[in-house]
Amino acid sequence: MSGLTSAQASKEHGASILVTSLASFFGVVLIQATAFLVDIFGDTDGAAITALYSVALVFIGLALYVAAVVTSNTFATIVAGRTRTIALLRLLGARSRDLRRSVAREGLVVGLFGGAVGMVVGIGASHLARAVAVSAGQLPDVSYTTVQPLVILPVVVVVLTTTLASYVGSRKVLDVTPVQATGGAVDSGVETPKSRRIRTALSIVLIAGGVALLGIGILIGMVNPSGVLVAFLGGAASFTGIMVGAYRIMPAALRLAGRLSGRGPAARLASANAIRYPDRSTRTAVGLLIGVTLVTTFAVAMYSYRSMLVDEYDEATVGQVLTVTVGIMTGLIGFSAVIAAVGMVNNLLLSILQQTREIGLLRALGFTRKQIRAMIVAESTQMVVASMGFGLILGIGYGWAAAQSLLGSLDSRGLTAPTLPWAVIVGTVLCGGLLALGASLTPARRANQISPVLALADA
Repeated sequence: MSGLTSAQASKEHGASILVTSLASFFGVVLIQATAFLVDIFGDTDGAAITALYSVALVFIGLALYVAAVVTSNTFATIVAGRTRTIALLRLLGARSRDLRRSVAREGLVVGLFGGAVGMVVGIGASHLARAVAVSAGQLPDVSYTTVQPLVILPVVVVVLTTTLASYVGSRKVLDVTPVQATGGAVDSGVETPKSRRIRTALSIVLIAGGVALLGIGILIGMVNPSGVLVAFLGGAASFTGIMVGAYRIMPAALRLAGRLSGRGPAARLASANAIRYPDRSTRTAVGLLIGVTLVTTFAVAMYSYRSMLVDEYDEATVGQVLTVTVGIMTGLIGFSAVIAAVGMVNNLLLSILQQTREIGLLRALGFTRKQIRAMIVAESTQMVVASMGFGLILGIGYGWAAAQSLLGSLDSRGLTAPTLPWAVIVGTVLCGGLLALGASLTPARRANQISPVLALADA
């Protein structure tokens, strides 16, 4: 597999390195910021310190979950694009399991490099932000911790999750046969029927069980705030089920988005591409789905918290309580949005590489560069619309469940409708439109550089 780890691999892993660096950076900054808070308020209250670090670890866990999903999808797309090369190595005698372990080693290297970069930059950025805040009088001038030893934790987790994500994403190596080296082999995006059945069954169980736990958590929350713990487990289980079964869910959403995008040749081809290769389309769209779901969940939860608390307590007190929470959540939201954008652009680029012969054929049949560009933009737009629409629905449901299960016992009104943050929703939609355009620019330029003659000769 050494031939796959040179210049080609370095190009393919650029986005993965960025994702792992961001994940490590976010975790290190949170740990350092928590250490600074301890320096400010002292270490006399052990329970408060434990609570601070516990909250930081929860947010780090959410950030790493997003990074792991995007990394797994990226490696799956990379392996799909290497089908012919892997098949050739199999034809020359290489074992599929050895090739898969080689891909996992690539993930280990990516995780080590990205984690180290994120740690160094994160420590530097945290001290820079702290120095600026002190000079501006927003923080007291006390002795601050230089490096909190716990910063190594997010780095280690980044390395482990990246290695595991690369191994999971490389499972398609096992399906590549030596015979595929003799033809224009590409990833079909179709798993074996047995794998499909297992994934579908697991998805149904997780979604059904998660929804049940969400309902139980909301009912418990009517009498005790501990219901939020049950609801959290239900949300995690149901969303994991959606991720497992995304290959069935997202194509339906993409098909609907395709119908809304028009009936021109470029739009029809874009829609057909999304449906013809459901796994590839799902891998591209799922990162954005996670980002939109997180953004909407946190926004709805915060606005619902505020609405429910204002009915019981003074509004000024509520504002003070939510200030720090909003800051942390804003950081996680920004992180999720960047990860979603990186994952979408990277998977679109790799998708273009896999469609080299198809694009070459379209050019040979008379498609202009403008039409090719329109097809890529339409494909990107359909994925954004499908991901955002589904993510908004999920986010509103999860956010309402979180608020209701935590504060339902404090609200004399019982079950209440979710408070929708329309400014956030509109902003998310506008950002999604910009993402659709921005994510398609580089892939469209790459597609228009494909020579019809050379593409058709690459068989």
